[in-house]
Amino acid sequence: MYALPTAIAVTGPDLVLPSPDRHTPSAAVLQSAVQSPRTYSLDQALTEMHTLIEHHGYVIALCPSSAPASVAQRLHAVRSVLESDRIAVVRSDLPPLGLAVLALQLRQLSVCDFSPGVLASAARLLSHYIYAGALLGSVARLDRGRIDVTLQSHAKSWVPGSQFAVLATPRPQLVKVSGGDEAHLPGPGFATRMLYATGKLAPGWVTDTLAPAWRSQEVTEARLPGESERWWATGRLVEFAAAIPDISVLYQLVSSVRRDDCHWCGLELIGDRCAFCAAPLPPPAERPSQRAPARGVTALPHGAT
Repeated sequence: MYALPTAIAVTGPDLVLPSPDRHTPSAAVLQSAVQSPRTYSLDQALTEMHTLIEHHGYVIALCPSSAPASVAQRLHAVRSVLESDRIAVVRSDLPPLGLAVLALQLRQLSVCDFSPGVLASAARLLSHYIYAGALLGSVARLDRGRIDVTLQSHAKSWVPGSQFAVLATPRPQLVKVSGGDEAHLPGPGFATRMLYATGKLAPGWVTDTLAPAWRSQEVTEARLPGESERWWATGRLVEFAAAIPDISVLYQLVSSVRRDDCHWCGLELIGDRCAFCAAPLPPPAERPSQRAPARGVTALPHGAT
């Protein structure tokens, strides 16, 4: 048992969504990621992280894959200098608003009885249940490594008034919205809450068409993360993310997965790699006797409600 919930840390204040209740702790905003190394020294970064460890025992730092290399390098440098196995640097391919939702879910689960290792490795599992995307006024500069932008879509993006609905996760897809085309993005088959954040486009299609089509039980406006325009390569956007809001469902989802002990650092984990020391799970034949999921809960299928 841990005296305080494991700290969930993020690399920017825009990734901290309001707590839905008084039980959900906030996230720690890492100043070592927000401020320039010229104004925030390594000693300050070490003190910041050491303080979090002293108060919480363990720290899960969510770092977007799109962040500048210097941000991830600074986090790993801090972990190395502190020689601490209590810091997990978790990289994520989610768009900014989707990453903020993931941080909120981990914050909600941090007050449950999950060990730090299970909580950190749950980030990858939960990401598969976050439907994150955006309505874009142009895909001309969208990173083709993230989304498959066809030459036809690229050409259409130069037509005045064109709009595109893009799903980044869990399965990338792009459809044209304007021009009378029937746009359909495959959505979740389970109950969700949708968040949206507006840039320089009106949110009507997201709130009036997409949300009902996805049967979102609640639609809430959020602040557009500062990283969104760079991630989507345009300011003409409305970002959205639909995810499971019910903490009891999230708890069952994580509880349903087999747990193992990391053979290197000894922490519990789910999946095939420890989020704290990055050691991979040994092949099945080399593992100790199988550990059953907590409470024997059955995994939530993608089509469940």
